[in-house]
Amino acid sequence: MSEPGDAAPQFLAPLREICLGLPETYEEDAWVGIRWRVRKRTFAHVVTHEAWPPTYLVTAPLPGPVTTVTFRAPAGEVDAIANAGHPFYKAGWGRDVLGVILGNDTDWAEVTELLTESYCCLAPQKLVKLVNRPG
Repeated sequence: MSEPGDAAPQFLAPLREICLGLPETYEEDAWVGIRWRVRKRTFAHVVTHEAWPPTYLVTAPLPGPVTTVTFRAPAGEVDAIANAGHPFYKAGWGRDVLGVILGNDTDWAEVTELLTESYCCLAPQKLVKLVNRPG
């Protein structure tokens, strides 16, 4: 049985493939869920919420546990992603932190692009130059 905040297992394999495929990244347990980091900077964090939305967000309620991954976005893309609606949302902290709700209909190519861009927002430029950016 999973603990509250644990990431739903069906999402871990694709997230690991995306995140650990980037230069010098590593995975670790976060205060809840799992996060992926470059150096000591978190560029992706997956967590399952027992109730949606958490009290600090203003989004439509969803039934049952909801798994989300938060990420960073370049300044010029934050509003466009945040205003796209479901499954995207503004995380409620940090001016460039967004999230996506994961589900059976998740567009993994889009998630790959978003997490790669998040990595590029935080990684040193010498590592960013090694990244083959999708899209």
